[in-house]
Amino acid sequence: MLHHKVLSHASSSEWTVFIHGFGGSSNVWFKQLKAFHEHFNLVLIDLRGHGKSQGLPAHRRYSFELIAQEVGDVVRHLNIPHAHFVGVSLGSIIVRQVGVNFPNMVKSMIFAGAITQLDIKSRFFLRLGRILQPVLPYMALYKLFANIMMPKKNHSESRSLFIHEAEKLMKKEFKRWFKLTGRLTRYLNYLQHENKDDKALYVMGSEDHLFVGPAKEIVKDNPNLQLEIIADCGHVVNIEQPEAFNNLAIHFIQNQPKTIEVFT
Repeated sequence: MLHHKVLSHASSSEWTVFIHGFGGSSNVWFKQLKAFHEHFNLVLIDLRGHGKSQGLPAHRRYSFELIAQEVGDVVRHLNIPHAHFVGVSLGSIIVRQVGVNFPNMVKSMIFAGAITQLDIKSRFFLRLGRILQPVLPYMALYKLFANIMMPKKNHSESRSLFIHEAEKLMKKEFKRWFKLTGRLTRYLNYLQHENKDDKALYVMGSEDHLFVGPAKEIVKDNPNLQLEIIADCGHVVNIEQPEAFNNLAIHFIQNQPKTIEVFT
């Protein structure tokens, strides 16, 4: 089972599950813990091959469906009937797949720096990465992408944290996760159709030059989706502007219906 940490609340029945992105770990949520724990029970998960979670055996192939299944297995193991899921970057895709695998488990979804669609620029950079991946050391490639996604001086803290966490990945794990990007465009189109009725909050930085535009398109004309854009902020809004992100996300969760649902 995936490594996870539970922070229980003395009186709240609401649960919030945090899912990090590619190359990160549950450590990327350190600026959320105090604010969220004042209101909710928390579960922080290290995805397969990240943080303290072991990688799969070499013969097993990674997929978003499998990763989401493993996240759901943790929530079931903890006997949590339903929860609010918070994902950052690639973690937003995994959360959306959890919603497909376990529709009754997910009360709402909150995304920081969501990856919703790939525009021409994003597809170009991914294609470049696939060309360079066989010849560049994996950390050089990761640092290149981190600087492309988070290029400005005010992005330096989040950029440095993600690079530091990615250094804990083994080369083989990086390759296995990077392979997931090969079918990303088609997969995101599939998720857009499958998640159309789900309640979700997108919190994006105004300087998230790869993903804020596609997020605007995703939420347009969908009353179930809400978009908040934080000024002077890049891709990893929960690190760069934690107070703004925390306030928006907590308010969103507290305004969801307090219904009791049991999944099977």
